[in-house]
Amino acid sequence: MSPQTNFSEEDFESIFKEYYPFLCSFAKKYVHDTDSCKDIVHNVFLNLWQKQDSIDLNEPIKPYLFKSVHNRCLNYLRDQKKIVRHDLVTEASDVPAFVESRDYVEESELEQRILKALEDLPDKCRRIFHLSRFEGKKYAEIAELEGITVKAIEAQMSKALKLLREDLKDYLILFCFFIHIILGL
Repeated sequence: MSPQTNFSEEDFESIFKEYYPFLCSFAKKYVHDTDSCKDIVHNVFLNLWQKQDSIDLNEPIKPYLFKSVHNRCLNYLRDQKKIVRHDLVTEASDVPAFVESRDYVEESELEQRILKALEDLPDKCRRIFHLSRFEGKKYAEIAELEGITVKAIEAQMSKALKLLREDLKDYLILFCFFIHIILGL
């Protein structure tokens, strides 16, 4: 079977209608501005249309679209960082207020998300996690308080950490990405 090298307009329109809302939602995980997300997704589709001759259309299109949106979101964030850097240099007097308010909002949002993730833990998990991480108790002490084995405490802590990682994964990815950008690694 030879590779298909062009979309019909109907096929392209069908793909656009099917994936556009999902791609916009996906972009929103990285870029929190709805209009920018729509622009990014539109540009991905424009690029797809323009470069369709170089894309094997017999391959699934979904991974290509999501990877393209992901890459464009990262480019957008990188470019925004450059704009912020330029603004920091040209408007140094406004930087402290901007950074403090932005940091406060992001910190507050993250704090709320962490508290919600902790509340969502099963009762026993949450109690054991709290005793370990917030009260600084050792596993043996917690096991004695709870009347269970140290192995059971380890299992509950593993479960709690896994659930927290899953619940906060979007923030962890963005946090790592921003640290990468800030430190220039």
